[in-house]
Amino acid sequence: MSSIPNILTALRIFLIPILVFSFFVDGVLSNWLAATLFGIASLTDFFDGYLARLLKAESSLGKLLDPIADKLLVTTALIMLIHFGDGDLLITIPAIIILFREIFVSGLREFLAEINVGLPVSKLAKWKTTVQMISLAILILGDKGSGIEYTDQLGRIGLAIAAFLTVITGLVYFKTSLKHIKG
Repeated sequence: MSSIPNILTALRIFLIPILVFSFFVDGVLSNWLAATLFGIASLTDFFDGYLARLLKAESSLGKLLDPIADKLLVTTALIMLIHFGDGDLLITIPAIIILFREIFVSGLREFLAEINVGLPVSKLAKWKTTVQMISLAILILGDKGSGIEYTDQLGRIGLAIAAFLTVITGLVYFKTSLKHIKG
């Protein structure tokens, strides 16, 4: 029972290559398949942490793999959306902001870990992740997959909000880290 969170994290990593493949399937099926896979992978992100805390099954392996799996999933989705987005700047610019922040905060965490300082995830960062995951799923499904006009626009708005929250949380993490960086 205590290995369930790690299995969910591993499942998220396992789904990523299948997600990439699904983008190359022709037609509306591609959108549905990719959105479903992304949705399942996103849910494992929520449940692995929730179950680890509930079952008191937090492990070093889980603490290592969970953020890696999260970043691999989000990065893959963003890259695929950029690739298939035909230069849509309303996807590309927020995606670059999100990717920059992910790398920046990972670097901060690595630096702080070397001096034995933790950088816990904030509540706002959890909201950012939720908005980001929902927006990415909506964008992956898109107008074509949903058959509903303005699905793409809704996803773009959500991704812009996620990018804004990304900047805010990145700045908060940087400010929190600054006293350790200066010292």
